[in-house]
Order: sequence, then structure tokens, then C-alpha cells
Amino acid sequence: MNAEYLLKAENISKTFPGVKALSNVDFCLRKGEIHSLMGENGAGKSTLIKVLTGIFEKDNGQIFLGNQQINPGSAEEAQKLGISTVYQEVNLCENLSVAENIFIGREPLKNGKINWKEMYLKAELLLKEKLNIEIDVKRTLSSYSTAIQQMVAIARAVDISSGVLILDEPTSSLDNNEVKKLFEVMRNLKSEGMGIIFVSHFLDQVFEITDRITVLRNGQLIGEYQTNQITRTELVSKMIGKEWGDSSHFHKKQANKMDQNNFLTTNRLEKKGSINPINLSIKKGEVLGLAGLLGSGRTELAKLLFGIDSADEGVLVIDNEQIKSMNPKLAIEKGLGFCPEDRKVEGIVGELTIRENIMLALQTKKGIFNYIPMKEQKVIAQKYIELLNIKTPSMEQRIENLSGGNQQKVILARWLATNPNLLILDEPTRGIDVGSKSEIRNLVLNLAAEGMSILFISAELEEMVTCCDRVLVLRDRYQIGQLEGAQMSVSNIMELIAEGAGVIEASI
Repeated sequence: MNAEYLLKAENISKTFPGVKALSNVDFCLRKGEIHSLMGENGAGKSTLIKVLTGIFEKDNGQIFLGNQQINPGSAEEAQKLGISTVYQEVNLCENLSVAENIFIGREPLKNGKINWKEMYLKAELLLKEKLNIEIDVKRTLSSYSTAIQQMVAIARAVDISSGVLILDEPTSSLDNNEVKKLFEVMRNLKSEGMGIIFVSHFLDQVFEITDRITVLRNGQLIGEYQTNQITRTELVSKMIGKEWGDSSHFHKKQANKMDQNNFLTTNRLEKKGSINPINLSIKKGEVLGLAGLLGSGRTELAKLLFGIDSADEGVLVIDNEQIKSMNPKLAIEKGLGFCPEDRKVEGIVGELTIRENIMLALQTKKGIFNYIPMKEQKVIAQKYIELLNIKTPSMEQRIENLSGGNQQKVILARWLATNPNLLILDEPTRGIDVGSKSEIRNLVLNLAAEGMSILFISAELEEMVTCCDRVLVLRDRYQIGQLEGAQMSVSNIMELIAEGAGVIEASI
């Protein structure tokens, strides 16, 4: 491999209001290499890519393309310099032809008009020579599979780029055969001297296709490693921020005298491209944890159980009743509550008051024609403001004016008001202060002690060990094992995430 740096970033920093997204980060890409950029949520990967491609302006630092210092002010300017990006969601026009998508804005002209014959020929040659794909480029993009659309996006990026290709989660919607095809294309481009930045949460894919790995955590550079010189275990430790063998200093959850009857079970429940077949059960009064890296399928499974996404195959049973087609309204009726991972986007309604936010789910459960009287609303809202110690001058305060921890408590109050049998908590303590974290953890333990079932998702492994009766471990959208009792430790969870081989489909 040529040791010359194709793209180099030095001391890159970027701050948003209240958030240091990048802090003096270095990154370099060589010609003819595939370099993985890895890290969990909030690590700074997306911010770094957007700085490199001109979408965000850096606060300080330098970027070099070859020997030239650059400062792209837009994605278009970055493309002209030779840096192209293909994002997870294909950003093309499905109503246009394949050829039009590849050359949109750069169509070959003849006498001031588009030369369609030349454009079709150039598109066919580009796809065949660079990607080894032969398709009808006159057909609309929408008539082709997601995998082909992804390839068309890459073809466009390759044709624009003179050297740097950034692939942001390109395999998230592809099956195994499609991934192999993409990897063949990547290897061919690498052999031609192109530098490829590969962003993925799939460990096996990273170890299969990349030459080097750069790890970011909380906006800081953790290190750069040769792929063949770092183990999966070491990589997971760098990403999570826990050294191998660390033990939790938290007080472990005491075993509940839980009901041995299952409240919810699944049998090979799956959604293609989202989560592979899952077998799980949650007993009444049990806290079941879902552990895994970002992209492992934790949130996807939660959304499947609550009916936000629809299953393609498998069986879902709630309280001994088989559910043929789940949806959020039915989930609420069956006693499920769901606190989503991104409270600002999927949780709170910022323009509404605390009282209105708390009442949303209960009003849905009762039905639109059974309006809850204002007096009753205020009694319920006040009850949970006091129970959860929500700090606010008034229940009529707009929720967007609260701190993150208090917003999270309001979302919890919303679902507790429905008196749920199963509460799904997706990262309930992320981004909130230490005091609020402790209060929410204690609330989880108390609710379980009172007989409520909890599905608890967290990237903080000590939190899992503290709060959960069992932990189900996911990796690359597969269920790979579970831990309970004396086996349930931070080290053992990390070992399963990092080294779990194959797929264990035992009934949980």
C-alpha cells in the first residue's frame, strides 16, 4: 500500500450549542486503502464526515487533500475537489432513469441539448467497468432493488470523485449476497488507488474489508489501528470506553420474586433488513436487558414489539394472546409503553405543555371521543410530577423549556399514566445528569418489584448489570446469547458482543 496520505485532517474541532462534537481530532486516509471510522452514538463520526465534505464548517484545524490544504464550503465544492459521499439512505431521484441519476447536473450536451445516446452509453460503461453491473440504464431507478440503487449511488460518486469515496452505512439494507457484491466493488476501487472511508457498525464486515480502523468516542480520537493487529475484544473496549476485565462498581439488582408466567414471547420474529429471527420471553415483573453495539438491532427489536415497524415473519404473543398484526394503538391497548431513544425527535412534543405531554398516551388509550376532563388531567399530571420529582414551576410550562433529564421523566410519566404491563425503555438515561440517571434506575427497580415487566436498552453496561434480571445480547442484527445470575457481568457482556461466534437461536 502506498504510504502517501490522500486525505489528512489535523486537530479538527467542532462545537454546537452546549456540545463539543469534535475535539482536536486527527484522521488520515491513504491511497488505495479502505479505512473504517468507528464509534458509538455521539462519538463524532457523522460530524467529522460533514466537516470533511463541507456540510459543517470546522471551528479549527486543517484539512489536506494530497499536498493541498483545502477548506470545502459545501458538499458540491468537496465533490469538485474529489471527495464524494454515499449515505445510508440513497439520496437519488427514483422517478428518473438510472442514467439520469448518475449524470444529473452533469449531462453530456450536444447543440445545447442533452445528448441522451451519449449519456446512456457512458452510464452503461461506468456501471460495467467500475462496478461490473449490466442493467438497463433507461429504466427508472425505482424499478430496481435497494442494492442496485446503492450501486447507482456509488457509480455516481465514483464518476464525480477523483480519489476519496465515503460510504456511510452502505450495507444496512443489503443481504449477505449483496454485501459480497459491494465488497467486490470496493476492492476493485481500492486496487485502482481510490481511498475509501467505510462507516459501519457491523464488526465482522469491518474486519473483513478494511485495512485500518480509527475509533472516536465522545468527540475525541481514541486511536488508529491496523485491522489485522487489533482484536474484536480490544476494538469493542475502545468504542465503549471500558477496559477488558473491568467490573461494575454498582450495586447489583436483587433477584425479584417474579411471576414465572410470561407476559410477552416471540418465536422467530423478524423484519428483513432490520432484525433477524428473535426468540425471547419477558416474565411478569422481570427486567430484561438488550445489549449490543449501535446497529446491533436493539432499537429495531423494540420498534417491532411496539408495532412501529411490522414483522415479516414470526409469532408475537402478549398475555397468552397471539397478535397477528401489531401497531402502536393496539400495543397501548395491550398494556405496552415505549420510551424512544431520541426523546427530542420521537418523544416530546416541544410546543405542548408538561401536562399535555403526560396525557398523550392515556388519551390515545381511552379514545379520541372519551376526552379526559381538565380537572382529571391536572390531578394525573401533578401525581407524576411529584412521583418523578420533575423540576418545573408549573405543569403548564412548555416541555421544550425543561432540562433533558426532566424531559425524560415527563416521557416516563406519559407511559406510567397508562398503567402499563410492559414498559420498553430505549436508552432512558442517555444525555441526562447523574442525579436524574440514579432516579430513573431506582424507578425501574421499583416498578419491576411491583410487578411491571421492563425491556431495558442501554449502551452503559454497568447499568445493564445493575438493573436487569437477564441480558439478551445482540450483534449485527442477530441474537447471539443471554446472560443471567453470576454470569451477568460487564466483561461477559463485552465478550459476547466482541467474540460471539455464529448465531445462537436457543429459546430465551
